[in-house]
Amino acid sequence: MKKLNEILGTEFPIIQGGMANIATGEFAAACSNAGALGMIATGGWDADRLRREIRRAKERTSKPFGVNLMLMSPYAADIAQVILDEDVKVVTTGAGNPGQFIPAWKEAGIKVIPVVAAAVLAKRLARYGVDAFIAEGTESGGHVGEMTTMALVPQVIDAVDVPVVAAGGVADGRQMAAALALGACGVQVGTCLLASEECPIHENYKHAVLKAKDSDTTVTGRSIGGPVRVLKNKMAREYLALEKRGATLEELETVTLGGLRRAVLEGDVEHGSVMMGQVAGLLREIKPVRQIFEELYAGGRAVLEQVEREWR
Repeated sequence: MKKLNEILGTEFPIIQGGMANIATGEFAAACSNAGALGMIATGGWDADRLRREIRRAKERTSKPFGVNLMLMSPYAADIAQVILDEDVKVVTTGAGNPGQFIPAWKEAGIKVIPVVAAAVLAKRLARYGVDAFIAEGTESGGHVGEMTTMALVPQVIDAVDVPVVAAGGVADGRQMAAALALGACGVQVGTCLLASEECPIHENYKHAVLKAKDSDTTVTGRSIGGPVRVLKNKMAREYLALEKRGATLEELETVTLGGLRRAVLEGDVEHGSVMMGQVAGLLREIKPVRQIFEELYAGGRAVLEQVEREWR
């Protein structure tokens, strides 16, 4: 099985996660220039905004980058066409079935890598001829499934015949090594990049990530079938209380409306939707993205070598 960096043409076997309102063209370019595969997120954007972000990325890097398409977007079909028009090299997809778009993408030579939270979904999508899967565990920030990365990744690997990337709960070399030991060809990371110099989130958001402990995240939205992992703050506690008493979707939306933008752009970490994964408790300082990728890769190799020596 090829390593992820061989599949993507990157230095490191690492994909930068597509985080809505965070993964801009500029940030994706910075991650690509640092050796990983940078990704532009499309959540909440229309086709014109995506086109501008893709062109910004191209102005800032000559290296491969990709686009993450949230299929629940009302603009999904238009965004899928922009991906073709702008000669994007890699597409990751989530929150739906990308089958209707895959033939045109594949004909254009685009690598298609759906994000899955269950092996059954991977088996269903494999028939479309995708290039790989990202198996994302519930430890991750933002929209989550129910299975943990440790349980999910090997089951997806056993279910399909294409490479599998591990995501959710990866922030240091130990976790990188664990992902590779499970059989993954590489990893996708998001939370650890929130604590990067290049990440465009508000400084309050970055400091909230550094301050977070292992149990400082929670999952909202399970009652409406849209679970999202966020920081435990006033907004999250209010939302969970409403869910517990059986509030309507309209009542719940009044709490979260504009929440991610409040956190990302305004730095409101009490009333905003501060998405982060459980690995936030491992993060201690703001670093350049290049250093984060180097430490993940070198740390992972060192752990694997140590395990081999000790278990030989």
